[in-house]
Amino acid sequence: MTNRSPLPEWSLALSIICHLERVGHCGPPVHKKAISQMSQGLIRRLTVLSQFEEALVKINATATERLTALKAKPQAATQRDLLSICNDPFTVAQQLTHIELERLSYIGPEEFVQAFVHKDPLDNEKNCFSDHKKANNLGAYVDWFNRLSYLVATEICMPVKKKHRARVMDFFIDVARECFNIGNFNSLMAIISGMNMSPVSRLRKTWNKVKTAKFDILEHQMDPSSNFYNYRTALRGAMQRSLTANSSREKIVVPFFSLLIKDIYFLNEGCSSRLPNGHVNFEKFWELAKQVSDFMTWKQVECPFEKDRKILQYLLTAPVFTEDGEFMSG
Repeated sequence: MTNRSPLPEWSLALSIICHLERVGHCGPPVHKKAISQMSQGLIRRLTVLSQFEEALVKINATATERLTALKAKPQAATQRDLLSICNDPFTVAQQLTHIELERLSYIGPEEFVQAFVHKDPLDNEKNCFSDHKKANNLGAYVDWFNRLSYLVATEICMPVKKKHRARVMDFFIDVARECFNIGNFNSLMAIISGMNMSPVSRLRKTWNKVKTAKFDILEHQMDPSSNFYNYRTALRGAMQRSLTANSSREKIVVPFFSLLIKDIYFLNEGCSSRLPNGHVNFEKFWELAKQVSDFMTWKQVECPFEKDRKILQYLLTAPVFTEDGEFMSG
């Protein structure tokens, strides 16, 4: 994960706030009150985003410090692993869901617009909001998926003995299965991706010691064939459960985020914004709005599980290797 620049939307939002306040001073009291509330809401949102950005910087700094210490003393890598901190797959799956929902909560719908929606050449407006900021929180979430995949592969490959590696594999299969039960499809796919990386997949003798039936079922659920038909079916089931939920746990839907991004991208790029007669293609924008609206519903769910700071810290900052055998930077 790379360090990111301070939130660039501050400058844009402050300009908007100043403009709103100037307009408010010229209008009736009811408009002044509404504009004041809008300004305060913007400031609160930006404050929360700024705090999250600072938290990411601290997490990356801690990860870099741990990486530096490990490079100075490589033998320390074998002295600490996830199972030594927590050997309960249910708890780890719950902590992963905490991270997922927190990261999701900071991604605003405007980031999808800024990332994918290009300026319509028939539009005469010269001001394009997508020029003002990059989708930082969206990028940070993709970074998290990659980190989790590498963490899984690293944890499996670090033990020297085959039986220990097999134990770690079985553990992550159980974590992935619990993620599926929770509705956390993003962590599920990251774990599967980590276990399919070449440094792990070539551990044939280790795989022979693993009960792979459960893993095969999970892979089948996330099989990319037929445009991820099995996953989309499971996602619809989770969405239906969420709509009729009686508890916060049943409301959780964490989509496979990279596929959501691709769906929105191809919907935007593959469908014209204008019909042949020059009219706006409302069907395209209705579908885009539905995709983003579903996402907005999912990201507002509060995680019902109790936080475990030690596990969270490890998941977010433990040094991990890439497929090339290089350490992943913080």
